[in-house]
Amino acid sequence: MIVELVKEFRFESAHRLPNVPEGHKCRRLHGHSYRVTVTVRGEVDPEMGWLVDYGDIKDAVKPLIEQLDHYFLNEIEGLENPTSEVLAGWLWTRIKPVLPQLHALQIHETCESSCIYRGE
Repeated sequence: MIVELVKEFRFESAHRLPNVPEGHKCRRLHGHSYRVTVTVRGEVDPEMGWLVDYGDIKDAVKPLIEQLDHYFLNEIEGLENPTSEVLAGWLWTRIKPVLPQLHALQIHETCESSCIYRGE
């Protein structure tokens, strides 16, 4: 049986988008209450009855969330232009090696706007 498990994380951060045109509202310093939805996908282990322990997902993601929470994203290496798309790729490259079942990341920048990334 193939299943998908989803776990959500939250963090608060400030950023600015330096590559957008002058006068664009996102060029100014502003903040977001981000939500990151992590989806893993795979075969359920018949003995355990699960794909992966939710605690394993938390262990893979929580240290990264701690690097982002209440920080200025532009100052973090690799996030100099911290769009949702760039943030999704940044997280993916750090989560996938320790959580090989990673299937998708959804970055919710606002209540109404998000980016879904499923790797290369």
